[in-house]
Amino acid sequence: MSITFVFFYSAINWGQKLINVKVNIWHMAKEMSKEEKIGFHKGSLATLTKEREELMRILQIVEQLMQMHIKELKGLGVDLIAQAKEMKAAETKKLKGKKPIEDVLR
Repeated sequence: MSITFVFFYSAINWGQKLINVKVNIWHMAKEMSKEEKIGFHKGSLATLTKEREELMRILQIVEQLMQMHIKELKGLGVDLIAQAKEMKAAETKKLKGKKPIEDVLR
């Protein structure tokens, strides 16, 4: 299994868990006292803060890896800026003549 697949699979599972948590919170909130709700939400914020910090750490690692690959490609003589411009031009040509999303959804 590649790292990209594992990361993508983890992101999907995380999204599904988030939906389940939202539904469970809504049901639990109906049955809790005010003090319980306050404690629950404070605990949730503490947990989510730690999750956000972990996500930031993962993003920093990904950014470092990307920078390493960019540096190596430049050292090998690959002009990434020119390739990005070519890709953008090709994408622009592909999109010409297509309807805007607003028109498609009507």
